[in-house]
Amino acid sequence: MTKIVYMGTPHYAKEILATLIEADDMDVTLVFTQPDRPVGRKKVLTPPPVKVLAVEHHIEVLQPNRLSEEGMMEAIKAQNPDFIIVAAFGQILPKSILDIAPCINLHASLLPQYRGASPVQQSLLNGDEKTGVTSMLMEEGLDTGDILEKIEFIIPQEMRLHALMQQLTEDACTLTLSTIRNFDTISPVRQDEAEATLCKKIKKSDGEVDFREAVEIYNKYRAFEGWPGIYTSNGTKFDDVTLIEGDTPHKMYEILAFEEDAVVLGCEKGSLKIGSLQPASKKSMTAKAYCVGRGKRVGDLIF
Repeated sequence: MTKIVYMGTPHYAKEILATLIEADDMDVTLVFTQPDRPVGRKKVLTPPPVKVLAVEHHIEVLQPNRLSEEGMMEAIKAQNPDFIIVAAFGQILPKSILDIAPCINLHASLLPQYRGASPVQQSLLNGDEKTGVTSMLMEEGLDTGDILEKIEFIIPQEMRLHALMQQLTEDACTLTLSTIRNFDTISPVRQDEAEATLCKKIKKSDGEVDFREAVEIYNKYRAFEGWPGIYTSNGTKFDDVTLIEGDTPHKMYEILAFEEDAVVLGCEKGSLKIGSLQPASKKSMTAKAYCVGRGKRVGDLIF
């Protein structure tokens, strides 16, 4: 049995943990995850998905604010792990822990591309044709360690964040077992710093759009599914968005056509079909209903 100390926090990490728990040749003896956080308007203290799964399987869970806290290194050493596996944990591992056993991180990009907090969103924002998952040996830098293995995935143009995240999660589960089982025969490869890129944590303000570039808006719609979504400066949110084309010049917000319950809107470059929208502080409605209620016709500006 391969003894594993596991570190992770969100759904992505939970699924990888589940794969390790289910594997006959893996033994997860200790799990680290982020502290419980208040969630929702009522601020209900909620455990991370990784903790929920670990508790279900009676695995010890530690939730330090920092891995440098007293007793954390000793707790890992006491397990005498063969590997420390890390997936979207949310903390940098100090050298004292990196030195205990090989630390393998499962990062949802094709490193050295998109080091950092939002690699899946970034691949969609940039309209990339492919992305993937990388297993890497961890060091003190942020996602800078030697590459062990990769799985690539070609991104369909209409694929949005949740579906892409699910695909990469499945690939990460496969890659985790492969890397652990074949570790002794894998030759680590240094990352090419000349090709390295960083991605930042997503903020709510990133979802604001101005109807200049249709392709850019559509990629934000894909990347920001769920949160923060896309919205204009007046607070109107847009959903059920389809890219019509990305080159023809139009007036911003010009109504080009009605298609059933949807409206085709022009951008300075390109056009989009909008299925539904939600004005600030109001309920969501079909885009056509919004226009009809305001007497808007083809050729008018929607705002």
